[in-house]
Amino acid sequence: MASIEITPEERAELTKALTDALNPLAAAVRSRRSGQSTARMWDADPVEVTLSVLAAWKAVDAEVKRLTALAAATAGSYGANYEQLGAAWGMTRQGARKKWPDAVPRPATAGARTGSSLELFGGTAELTQNQLSGGWAWTAEGADGARGAAEDGTWYATKEEAAAHAGAFLREHLATLP
Repeated sequence: MASIEITPEERAELTKALTDALNPLAAAVRSRRSGQSTARMWDADPVEVTLSVLAAWKAVDAEVKRLTALAAATAGSYGANYEQLGAAWGMTRQGARKKWPDAVPRPATAGARTGSSLELFGGTAELTQNQLSGGWAWTAEGADGARGAAEDGTWYATKEEAAAHAGAFLREHLATLP
């Protein structure tokens, strides 16, 4: 995906929208700094007014950076790689990796799984995550010796959901008293 260029008309609309969105923030910043009402903000010293506008742009810049990192991480969670992120941002793969170091999950090996153990009702369950899909599954052995697992091909969206299913299995397979 190539970097997107905007038309002069789109740039003008974007500038107007951003300026319209910025004005209330700049007025609030100026009002807090000067103690004047927001309606009188433009009556202040021009240097102070423009500095309040600059301070508001700094806040917008920080928020855009945060939202950009969130968008990159979201794309990475859906399977985008650093080459694709870089292309979308108009930079190299290496530049994207440096800009958003945690945006793309790093599986140890293709299809590798990570997980954790769960002990409930005298039995144990192993929760595993597929690093390619991000889904979670479970296998368990109940206190009564019964073995169970998520249905073939079932991957749960979250670790907690897989743990809930494993826990229900373990609860059903308590040790029976002799």
